[in-house]
Amino acid sequence: MTTKLILIRHGITKWNKEGRYCGYKDVSLSSQGKLEVIKLRKSLSKINFDRIYCSDRKRALATRAILFGRSDFTRVKGLREINFGVFEGLKHDEIVKKYPEIYKKWLIDPYKGRIPNAESMQVFKKRVKGAINKILCLNRGKTIAVVCHGGVIGIFVSCILKSGDFWSYVPSAASVTIVECRNNRFKINKFNDKTHLVKV
Repeated sequence: MTTKLILIRHGITKWNKEGRYCGYKDVSLSSQGKLEVIKLRKSLSKINFDRIYCSDRKRALATRAILFGRSDFTRVKGLREINFGVFEGLKHDEIVKKYPEIYKKWLIDPYKGRIPNAESMQVFKKRVKGAINKILCLNRGKTIAVVCHGGVIGIFVSCILKSGDFWSYVPSAASVTIVECRNNRFKINKFNDKTHLVKV
């Protein structure tokens, strides 16, 4: 019995566009983000989803509303993006000025580098795995949409691949990653698919 997870990263936000770190902060989709999600909606329309789960942040909820319009979905706090602590809302150059050493260590290895007031990668990983495993247990053999965030998908995919290279697995906004689970074994069928954004 195969369970299919369709992991959808929310559309782009103004903060994403400006290069600001956006984790727990509740930022809305930008107009560009809404248009990207509308394009994604068409490519997902042929899939019959049994259940829909969504992060409780505005950008994820708005993405879900555009994609599905259905009211029968489940908000999951455990699907929130990582809390970036003092980095929240800051751009790269601002962080370099304020926290140069902390930032450098964290970029090299986010598992060892620690951001003040932030959620550690270990805690984030445990939270995301717990939330997704619960979804899987409740929906064996079904096709599930999970609307969430880049870091959430990145940490989950890097766990499946047993990779410490978190940064390589953070997908683009309004992208789709498809993971199948059978007998507690995972297979990644698609990662960071955004072909819907380049179709004429």
